[in-house]
Amino acid sequence: MDLGLADARVLVTGGASNIGRGIVHGFAREGARIVLSDIDGEQAEKVAAEATAAGAAEVRLAIADLTEPDAPEQAVAAAVDAWGGLDCLVNNAGWSVPGFLTEDTDRDRWQRLVEVNLYSSIATTQAALEPMSANGSGSIVFVSSDAAFGQIRQAVYGATKAAVVALARTTAKEFGRKGIRSNIVCPGLVVPEGPEAVGAKSLWAGGAGTVFDDKQTDFMTKGTPLRRLTTAEDVANSVVWLSSERAARQVTGQMFSVSGGYTMP
Repeated sequence: MDLGLADARVLVTGGASNIGRGIVHGFAREGARIVLSDIDGEQAEKVAAEATAAGAAEVRLAIADLTEPDAPEQAVAAAVDAWGGLDCLVNNAGWSVPGFLTEDTDRDRWQRLVEVNLYSSIATTQAALEPMSANGSGSIVFVSSDAAFGQIRQAVYGATKAAVVALARTTAKEFGRKGIRSNIVCPGLVVPEGPEAVGAKSLWAGGAGTVFDDKQTDFMTKGTPLRRLTTAEDVANSVVWLSSERAARQVTGQMFSVSGGYTMP
């Protein structure tokens, strides 16, 4: 099916590593024009080259920490100034390091989780709503997490991702009359496909074992009905489909777990 995303104007936050990289690749295969926003400039340049080779009509970079003032607005402006508007926003930027609740006592870390996972999505969404409203259409996909439903070693992270769900659904209710759709994708555990899939600033930079060891990964796999882990491409396919006005024009305010059935919200 032709999703109608050729030349679509797309902004992907956190687009340089793992899930974000997969999402950028997904839009590239559709021939979209992409602004890749990330804090890691070196890795973003690599993924931009990959996206161009995969068929993206154009790729531009917006290198910044989205928790800094004006950075979300500048990322949106990169698309608006270059192409006259924004059709699709994917709020993917996120960060976490697993830890049990009673051991996760660093308030500065809590604050950073809230800023990266929630505040950046709020600010980028607010910036995107103006050009989308002016155009009378648009799609916003929020990448939350299965941790939003309660997962071991993910208490504070999961709380921020649950807040993202509320943000997405409120956006759907408030801006549907403007033709803007807002949906949520909740990935299961996505282990990077290799060292090329992550940059030095990724939480996976030290190797998959530093985030989830083999025992923990096996435990999750056995608890998954499909008995396999989620890939970045799995997530990307869902995000790209939801971003298509042609394929998902009547889908808004909905949440999809892409986890092989590990959770069923």
